[in-house]
Amino acid sequence: MQFTRLLSALVLMLGILVHAVGSNAQTVDDGTLGLLIQALAGENFDDTTRAVSDLVKSGDPRASSILNALSAGDLYVAKAGKTVFIGKRDGSDYAAIDPITGSKLAPVPRSAAEKIKVNNRLRRDIAAAIGGLTLMSDKADERRSAAEAILKTRDPESIPLLDKAIAAEKDASIKLLMNQAKAAAVLNSGATGEVKIAAIAEVSAGNSRDALGLLTPLAGVEGPVGEAARAAIDSINSKLALWNGIQNIVYGLSLGSVLLLAAIGLAITFGVMGVINMAHGEMVMIGAYTTFVVQQIIRTSAPGLFDYSLLIALPAAFLASGAIGVVIERSVIRFLYGRPLETLLATWGISLVLQQAIRSWFGASNVQVGNPSWMAGSFDLGLLTLTWSRLWIIVFALAVFAILQLLLKKTMLGLRMRAVTQNRRMASSMGIRTPWVDALTFGLGSGIAGIAGVALSQIDNVSPNLGQGYIIDSFMVVVFGGVGNLWGTLVGAMSLGIANKFLEPFAGAVLGKILVLVLIILFIQKRPRGLFALKGRAIEA
Repeated sequence: MQFTRLLSALVLMLGILVHAVGSNAQTVDDGTLGLLIQALAGENFDDTTRAVSDLVKSGDPRASSILNALSAGDLYVAKAGKTVFIGKRDGSDYAAIDPITGSKLAPVPRSAAEKIKVNNRLRRDIAAAIGGLTLMSDKADERRSAAEAILKTRDPESIPLLDKAIAAEKDASIKLLMNQAKAAAVLNSGATGEVKIAAIAEVSAGNSRDALGLLTPLAGVEGPVGEAARAAIDSINSKLALWNGIQNIVYGLSLGSVLLLAAIGLAITFGVMGVINMAHGEMVMIGAYTTFVVQQIIRTSAPGLFDYSLLIALPAAFLASGAIGVVIERSVIRFLYGRPLETLLATWGISLVLQQAIRSWFGASNVQVGNPSWMAGSFDLGLLTLTWSRLWIIVFALAVFAILQLLLKKTMLGLRMRAVTQNRRMASSMGIRTPWVDALTFGLGSGIAGIAGVALSQIDNVSPNLGQGYIIDSFMVVVFGGVGNLWGTLVGAMSLGIANKFLEPFAGAVLGKILVLVLIILFIQKRPRGLFALKGRAIEA
């Protein structure tokens, strides 16, 4: 029995190799292909194995789909006429498909057909046959998928075919993957120690996390193979520790960018006006809902512009949040300057009003904000997988920071804002209309919070409670970096983001935030004005 199985496997692999070598193989005619398919309905599994080998040797591109149907149990043979067809149950009949042409056939009663049976050994042979067909495919994606499948199964019988495919492969990345698959198959075989040691070196150079799974069973083996496996595992663990550190930094920068977007507008209003604005998170929420409204209008009026919806939403969100901010400052806050507790309570009440207004207009549940195509998907960076949406938010946050710096340093409004920040009375005596500077500053900070909402709508749930998740973190960033200092806000946001990501694996998300808060409190005890304190005679006083 063992000899029969070995002979069947050798016949199958020989058929695959003949197909691989015959790169100029021609498609067989329909009549010959029909006879090859009919032979699949053999009297026993050995006959079916030989028929699979013959079908592979034909080199016909339709062989792959036929073998897939056989492996899935969807290949049937009619009792009368022995016609083979691909079938799906449809009531008391089979919906029949011609395996040669792919066209629909007349329904076949279930009592008039039998399934071509397969066992586990035959399924493995079919998988090897399909892998052989796709390893030598003209399409790079199919060759890559075949190599990945062999890397998972680690079938030693695929080694000869992999050698042939590696010799013919031109794509460097696919060739590397094939070498990895071959090394994995060698480790799963009865090869000699020297061959396995070479395979260990090949495996350890690939995806480190997958390599650990392949090498761990060999770590307990005595002798040179076990020593090589243990050394490779130690090297891989060191590499993973390095990449985990890089991952924490990248993810920390991503979180820091979100905190920067949420806090940068607050840094302006808190620094210039000294107002504790508890409604700042609602300005972020308004920006997110403005994005939703813009996308809804585009979906119904101009679907072709959807990829530009965020670019259209940015000025709309800035104007909507900025206008609401100016109204809040002119109608409420300007009467409460110098009374921080009353300002805090008033803005907290305004935040509740805004949340309820959004619930009344849009409902209490989340609304759907779509991702443009250029923000969808991900890409690999070494052993990291990063999403395009997070990367674009990092770029967007830095761009907002740079534009705001130019506004404050190079424009008349920025000059007046800095003058009011440093010495309000002196600025007023020099003819600067400080009430209007306050209104425009509050509007600017609220508008920036609005465009932060556009970005956050791509990575967070858009609901009436969106802003509540960022208001505390925003105040922490502003106080830690230095009230009113944008560079302090940038450094504070990135520092807190990275610190959170390094603490989370050890302390958890909640306890990690608590530890960060405790560290900030201790830091403020030493430096009450934060990392970068503003300078000025009024401030120093």
